[in-house]
Formats: sequence, C-alpha cells, structure tokens
Amino acid sequence: MAAFTLAHLSDPHLAPLPVPRLAELAGKRLLGYLNWTRNRHRFHRRDVVDLLVSDLQAQVPDHIAITGDLVNLSLEAEFAAARVWLESIGAPERVTVIPGNHDAYVRSTQHCFADAWKNYLAGDHAADRGTAFPALRRRGPLTLVSVSSAVPTPPFMATGWLGKSQMDALEGVLAKLSSEEPSFRVLLIHHPLRSDARAKRLTDSSQLLAILQRHGVELVLHGHDHVHSTMWVEGPSGSSIPVIGVPSASALAHGRHPAAAYNLFSIRREGDTWRCDQAVRGVNAAFRVREIRAVRLI
Repeated sequence: MAAFTLAHLSDPHLAPLPVPRLAELAGKRLLGYLNWTRNRHRFHRRDVVDLLVSDLQAQVPDHIAITGDLVNLSLEAEFAAARVWLESIGAPERVTVIPGNHDAYVRSTQHCFADAWKNYLAGDHAADRGTAFPALRRRGPLTLVSVSSAVPTPPFMATGWLGKSQMDALEGVLAKLSSEEPSFRVLLIHHPLRSDARAKRLTDSSQLLAILQRHGVELVLHGHDHVHSTMWVEGPSGSSIPVIGVPSASALAHGRHPAAAYNLFSIRREGDTWRCDQAVRGVNAAFRVREIRAVRLI
C-alpha cells in the first residue's frame, strides 16, 4: 500500500488585521486589539505563513489539516479574508479546517466561521453541507474526525469545551468506526488534551480522554499552545495514542514560542498494523524552511 501524506498546520493568526469599527472594540475585543497592536503583530507575520505554506505545497501532501485560529479578533471582515487564504491553499476536498478559540472570540460573531468556511468544515455526508460536529471525512486510508472546542470566553481566558452533546455524538462515531473495516482515525481538535495553563485548557478533557481510552484513534492533532508537542494518552487495552501539537504557522521565534512549523505524517498499512512517520519542517534563522526532525510514531 502506498503511503498517504497528511500535512498539519495550525494557528496562522492571519495578518493584517482589518481596521475595526469603533463599535466592534468592546469588552474582550478591545483587550485583544491592544494586545495585537502593541505586541502580537510583531510575531505573527503574513510573510512567515506564506513562506511556510509555499514549502508545504512543494511537498505535495495528499491532504492538509488546519487546527484553528485562522483569525485574531473574530471581526466580520477577517472571515472572508481567511476564506480567500484557504482557497489559495487548496480545494475543500484537499483541506480540512476546524475552528479555534480566536475563530469564536466573541458571541456576536461566533457563527461567522461556519458560514465563511463551511465547505472546509463539513463532513462528507453532512445534510446540506452543514457544519455540525463531530464531522467525518474519509480521505484515502484516513478517517478525519473533526470536533470543535471553540467557544467564546471571558477576557483573559482561552479555554475550550466540547460539551455533552458533542461528546456523546463523538462516542457514537468512534464506536461505529471501531466496528467497521480498519481506517487510520485522526481526531482534529484545537485545544490540547492536557494543559497546565488553567486559562487555556480544555475544560472537559477528562471526559474526552475517557472516550479515547474506550474506543481509540490512531492520532490526535491540535494547535493552541504555539509549541512543538508530543504526548501520549491511553487507548483501548493499554495502547498508546500520539497527541501532536505544532507552533503557530505565522510565528517568529519569541520567548518560549518557536518559529513557525508544520507536520507531515506518512501513513501506510503494513499487514494488520498501521505505520505512521512524522516529519517536522520549520522556519530557521535564515528565513528558510528546513526539516527539524523525523520520527516514527507508530
């Protein structure tokens, strides 16, 4: 069986930020705007994400997964610009997107990502191409299972939440998949499954970890933390599931945050088992994209 290549990037925080109307700068948005104009715009740059995407496309992956935070303040004007960016990366058949907390930053525009990016969010069999989660997409040997942890939060908070309805639906989806012909199941979520940062955690992570322990997936991909991350969580019968995070796709190195990078996963079936190799490619000090490391995950 030929290998299937899945690319993963996250948190592009696309610049430039549109000029907001005064009425849009209230509550949490005002704090976010001040943070962007005074600090974040220096580290999240469009030329960085363009460089990274150019290198990604040169690798010719079979599919691309983007795990959220395409926009910054959920201004209405940001969503159309992000859709144009998505279209430059590839057609919806080749690109799967899930939302991040910045894509649902405030209640007044929390619906906008679903309207603007619906063809990139929807599952293969969603009625009228809706954006209900969890959403399933089958690509080659992969089954991509998308969930949304994106919810509006108070100022200074960036927590995520799946909620009982989505969690119950996810359990049903994974239970059904485990009874079907084997596929390489990839769970896409914005927030990491474990976090020491109380203000940035997935608040119902213990329930999600319990579902994964019962039903399993082969790989979990996330963003949010803007760092390289590999953790292992328990799957069925004592197995281990790799959970992989990635830096922001637009970042210059600053503080504890590394420069922009993306993951490439080469996946193939070998007899009765799966093989998955990970390569990490990132922006170096010379402003070129190079392979940082390559490891076998499973």
